[in-house]
Amino acid sequence: MPSEDAAPQLDVDQILADPGVRIVVCCGAGGVGKTTTAAALALRAAEHHGRRTVVLTIDPARRLAQSLGLTELDNTPRQVKGIDVESSGGELHAMMLDMKRTFDDVVLQHTDPTKAAEIFANPFYQAMSSTFAGTQEYMAMEKLGQLHARGEWDLIVVDTPPSRSALDFLDAPARLSRFLDGRMLRLLLAPARSGGRSMFSLVTASFGMFSKVVQKVLGAQLLTDLSGFVAALDSMFGGFRQRAEQTYRILQARETAFLLVATPEPDAVREAAYFAGRLRDERMPLAGLVLNRVHRPAVPELDAEQSLVAAERLIQLGGHEATADVLRAHAALARQAVREQQVAARFTEAFPAVPAVSVTAQPADVHDVDGLRTIGAAISRP
Repeated sequence: MPSEDAAPQLDVDQILADPGVRIVVCCGAGGVGKTTTAAALALRAAEHHGRRTVVLTIDPARRLAQSLGLTELDNTPRQVKGIDVESSGGELHAMMLDMKRTFDDVVLQHTDPTKAAEIFANPFYQAMSSTFAGTQEYMAMEKLGQLHARGEWDLIVVDTPPSRSALDFLDAPARLSRFLDGRMLRLLLAPARSGGRSMFSLVTASFGMFSKVVQKVLGAQLLTDLSGFVAALDSMFGGFRQRAEQTYRILQARETAFLLVATPEPDAVREAAYFAGRLRDERMPLAGLVLNRVHRPAVPELDAEQSLVAAERLIQLGGHEATADVLRAHAALARQAVREQQVAARFTEAFPAVPAVSVTAQPADVHDVDGLRTIGAAISRP
């Protein structure tokens, strides 16, 4: 019978203790316990391995703050108090990506105050920095790059969005390069670089008849806003691309470890396999698979069929209804365990060399530091 245990055993403690590993990226489908896993790993790295750790969540859910005993998380790392680091000497900080504030900080860092004010007032920037598709993933790359460059952390643990969005996290540098190299952008930038007449008149002259079509589709004001935005950011674009590509290279380096997080459900395992394939294609270091919420019967040698036969015999004898109910519940759990093993095997058969660890389903949701310790121990000592 196929089993998730057919994969090599993942040693998470070895990863967390390795001073050469400075970034751990947790990725997977939504609802698989990825945020909890990231927080548990960061806590364990601080408490057991003495590492100065920061956990960055890109998921806007508040579970991470609640589980760490913080009232809120924002774009600045906040130290988590009340954890057991006296003997280890570690520290734990947590933060949540604020997409717009990160973008604003980048602008302030790389332009003068007058130019920054011009950019902030531009309607296109206001929309792009808050809601534009792909901005969150690019700003996540910016924030990760900033944390890494500061050199203050022994370990950065990143909790990514659900995996297809997390793939956008990997694609952000390439998408940005395509945007910067696009023909439309070059046409918009040409007038700004040429000096002389106003931006919009030069854009119109450059586009000719095409500009009239663009104006009809976008509207003259939006085209003007876009032109102004591009001109204002022109001097920054090279820095954007350079930093994004540098962070991308860091994600490919041996100092980074990607951990896939999944549950033994078809959709979650399919997403994990899809992401594993992408990581392999991008030559990024996949450290292993964390299979969450695995069900294991208390008496594994008693299979479902045997349990049901025994329950039926007890009913026939009479007076053993409670025991028969327990046997039926055991049979249901045994069948679920078999199904989960078969689903997990789809991943291990496709990626037999990827180490894996299974975490038994918990009786309740994790909502505090003690719960995170339990999860961290389960991942590290299966």
